[in-house]
Amino acid sequence: MPSLSRRRFVNAVAFAAIVTGFQRSGNAAGYPSRPIRLVIPYGAGGAGDEIGRPWVEKMSSQLGPTFVENIGGAGGAIGTAAVARDAPDGYSLLLGNGSTQVIVPLTTANPGYSVGDFRAIYRLISSALVFATHPSVPATNLKELIAYAKVNPGTMSYGTPGIGTGNHLVGELFKQQAGGLDIVHVPYRGIAQATNDLVSGQISLVVAVMSVQLLQLSRAGKIRLLAVTTEKRLSGAPDIPTAIESGMPDLSYEGWFGLFAPKRTDDAIIDRIAEATRTAMADPALQANYRAQGMEPDGDSSPDKFQRIVDATSASLAPVIKSIGLQSL
Repeated sequence: MPSLSRRRFVNAVAFAAIVTGFQRSGNAAGYPSRPIRLVIPYGAGGAGDEIGRPWVEKMSSQLGPTFVENIGGAGGAIGTAAVARDAPDGYSLLLGNGSTQVIVPLTTANPGYSVGDFRAIYRLISSALVFATHPSVPATNLKELIAYAKVNPGTMSYGTPGIGTGNHLVGELFKQQAGGLDIVHVPYRGIAQATNDLVSGQISLVVAVMSVQLLQLSRAGKIRLLAVTTEKRLSGAPDIPTAIESGMPDLSYEGWFGLFAPKRTDDAIIDRIAEATRTAMADPALQANYRAQGMEPDGDSSPDKFQRIVDATSASLAPVIKSIGLQSL
């Protein structure tokens, strides 16, 4: 009898394992079976909505009902942490960027999540930062800007959306690579206020994400766009040179927004979302939508490719964060 009981016990354990395996496989194979939530970790109406909501609209024909939830606060950390805590079942996704996935974890002691709490799915867009000056600054390119700053130390200032943002780190990287320029950083609560102060001449320079607004201000002669931080010129603004072309071969930075899921999400679900997104990103109308906003749509992303981009962003920004004393304790 004891041996029979043991045999039954072993068989029961094996059967339970098989059933569990079928359940997991079935859940992935039947995905999705209910609405999918995309968390945008910023308030409504910002760049996150301009990127995430068009994707959500496309998913209705790819994955079924999909909706946006804006959970702002703490530089994106609150919404990002909320997704990290959710079940890894593919029904709660994050629209993350370099700030939420790299900068906040590196600069904040307790953001509520860590770098390893997510799986990359697909990069939706890349964006350039641009160096923009007030017309009173006698510089039409980065070389002239550097030369002017060197003979006028401490008289110039540059605005960004805040301390620890990608804009701020690129601004400090620019100063370091130009030989230690004395340009004062002025952090704002958002780039809109910094841009207004640039137009009025309150500050000399901004490091901002390229946008339609900046292009319009440049065409109106209210600001001057000197260089973008991408490796290649933007298709939507081909007349603006890159920082690399402007004599700074190591000043390259691409902002990005993309899809993430909690780290234990099934491979099949990750692949299903990536496949649907690739199909959506092939739509010329969606591509035109993003390009009209100064963004570059990514039609050839994948979980592995996107993860490499995230890792590369971390590797490039970590030394700058450390050099200016922003690393978390």
